[in-house]
Amino acid sequence: MREFDVIVIGAGPAGLRAAKILAEGNAKVLCIDKKQEIGVPKRCGEGLGLGWMKRLGLKPDKKWCLQPITGAALYSPSLKSIEIDDKKTSGYVIERRVFEKELAKEAAKKGALIRTKCRAFNFERKEGKVIVSCIEQGEHTQYSAPIIIAADGTESLAPRRLGLDTKISLNDIDSGYQYEMANISFEKPNFIHLFFGKEVANRGYCWIFPKSKTCANVGIGIAGMSQKTAKEYLDRFVESHPGLKNGSIIEVNAGTIPVGGFLEEMTADNLLVVGDAAHQVNPIHGGGIGIAMEAATIASKVALEALRKKDFSREFLSKYNKAWYETRGNKLKKILKQRRMFEALDDDDFETLAESITGQDIMLIAEGDLAASAKMVIKKLVKHPKLAGIMLKYLK
Repeated sequence: MREFDVIVIGAGPAGLRAAKILAEGNAKVLCIDKKQEIGVPKRCGEGLGLGWMKRLGLKPDKKWCLQPITGAALYSPSLKSIEIDDKKTSGYVIERRVFEKELAKEAAKKGALIRTKCRAFNFERKEGKVIVSCIEQGEHTQYSAPIIIAADGTESLAPRRLGLDTKISLNDIDSGYQYEMANISFEKPNFIHLFFGKEVANRGYCWIFPKSKTCANVGIGIAGMSQKTAKEYLDRFVESHPGLKNGSIIEVNAGTIPVGGFLEEMTADNLLVVGDAAHQVNPIHGGGIGIAMEAATIASKVALEALRKKDFSREFLSKYNKAWYETRGNKLKKILKQRRMFEALDDDDFETLAESITGQDIMLIAEGDLAASAKMVIKKLVKHPKLAGIMLKYLK
């Protein structure tokens, strides 16, 4: 049984970020993933904002930055659009398979040991450490460490085995389905395109995230308790879109997406939880790459401090809870109110919004500024008191 300072479960963006920072801090770190290839499959539209890249110290790289994005178009059920145009590059649609492998190479270069096709199936505390039992390329292996960082998505097993409740309400989880499509056509390949409406996507939206002028991720996220499946909604959307219906499907991805249910406690003795495993996702659009990597940065710094002080208790590791909520979590809680607000709207309400507000107004709401959003709603929707009343209920 090999011993490490930290074992990171999951080699996605959060896990690989943690592995790199821990290795830079001279920790002996192992990062394992049940998949046989890093970066696939993906549960992601593959959008990453330039603001997140700057915040995380990532430089755009042509290896994985496929399509520069300058704005977004949001469509009502009747296809009225609201455009948000930054006039300059504000992010990229990336090739996540390549992006994550580059992250893995960086972590390995710093000294992290990475193992794929290694599924952790049991976690047991013993003498102040956690013994992790794995099936690794068909063989039984065991590793131990005083700190586990769980970064392996919504199905994460480590928290449950180590006494942390990570259950999530069905109301806070979406079902996602996505095609990567080739030989398609759409307007403005430098925009991401979002389509709203109860019949289009129940409590969610369809999207087109361009990867070139003729290739894009075309997907959907809907409420997990919808009567129809995400695939049924998506197939109908593709068939109704003239530029999509004759396109080729070159990749299929599906999975669940947390859109709320933030954990008040993300630590236990010997354990920190990050990314989707901790439900750390923007509740409105479901994006989580940057948020997860930021959380991994915070958790890794706490883990390094714990190693120096040899204190792996929940009480000490809970510094991570406080730091994450101050940095990101409290803002996401406000954005969660906006998600619930949009859920309360019907298709007629979406049409009214498309006629009444601007892209700048949408950005104001998406940023989670409740007071400013409420003032905007009062001003712009004065002729629509019913809709204004619904929205103001959630903008307190």
